Amino acid sequence: MKSKYDVAAYVWPAYTGDEPRARMFWKEGYGEWQSVHNAPSDTALKPEGYVWNRKPLWGYVNEANPDVMEMEINCAYRHGVNVFIYDWYWYDDRPFLENCLNDGYLKAKNNDLVKFYLMWANHNANHMWNIDLSDQINNEVIWRGDVTFDIFKKLVKRWIEKYFSHPSYYKIEGKPVFMFYLMKPLLISFGGSAGVREALDYFRDEVKKAGFPGLHLQAAYNAFEGFDYDGSLGGPAGDLYEICGFDSVTHYNMGTRKERDGDYLDFIRCHQNDYDRMDREGKLYFPQVSLGWDNNPRYHKFKKNVTCNNTPENVKKALAQAKAYADSHPLPAPLIVINSWNEWTETSYLQPDNLYGYGYLEAVREVFLEGDSPEEK
Repeated sequence: MKSKYDVAAYVWPAYTGDEPRARMFWKEGYGEWQSVHNAPSDTALKPEGYVWNRKPLWGYVNEANPDVMEMEINCAYRHGVNVFIYDWYWYDDRPFLENCLNDGYLKAKNNDLVKFYLMWANHNANHMWNIDLSDQINNEVIWRGDVTFDIFKKLVKRWIEKYFSHPSYYKIEGKPVFMFYLMKPLLISFGGSAGVREALDYFRDEVKKAGFPGLHLQAAYNAFEGFDYDGSLGGPAGDLYEICGFDSVTHYNMGTRKERDGDYLDFIRCHQNDYDRMDREGKLYFPQVSLGWDNNPRYHKFKKNVTCNNTPENVKKALAQAKAYADSHPLPAPLIVINSWNEWTETSYLQPDNLYGYGYLEAVREVFLEGDSPEEK
């Protein structure tokens, strides 16, 4: 059965040892699986009773391996997930963590089953990923996320030629979809909102020159950035998304919302509040569901803001709420966004684990495939 919805899950491409620079964060050589495997839970530095002991049922697989990705694509498709949104990075004048996309997904023989698009995770890189340093110098910048206009032109060329032309690249109305994670690095890169608009207009023009009808630009709505721009970094003030010319917004995870500590049933109401806010602001919004939040696997010390009660049964309620939003709004595509496919160290993932098995994936299937599942290919 082919789903009538485009259910998209973010992919954090750090579960591989094939990226040499990743060893500065995960020295054991198999990417952030190291943090999952060695997660400190019941220790003197965590509150009494706190335990984090999640383990992947598939094991610590290399997601830059096409055979592994063929298995994952089949599983995603059977459960109604038919789009992957790959986090994409550019640091130190070169791509970072592209292996899972280039060598895993793109070389998988069945990647026609699950489409993909890119989200440029344009934040600074710091020591958050390195548990040996995350407690002490978490915010020390290793690589900056902002770029020059000349570098941006290089990135645009790479995105168009390497990815947009792939037959499985996700499009809305024939236009490749591309998401930006943070607004501030864009403002810094291009000298304010007018400069961002100029850069994005260049991006659109290049996409059209490549033969596409246009570009669908998406932004990740972040409660910690603010959206009524005051012009402090240059350019006119006002609604940044409107000034810069974005076509739509969605969310990334609970980490980009202020309400991220407590019972998941409260988060369901938080999601609904976001939906209502988008309606009030008149934004084209694709509904997003976060599965929870707890990034303690990245730290020895305890990090507050921990989701509880995020069972598959409760997540299913949030998914049904997102489906209702999509059904009741004139969206240009039936796109629902989920965080995430594999954000293990933020405790927000669909992949099967030792706690709930395939429960989260079953919740997606029951909501969006209405009890049926398409045949494996």
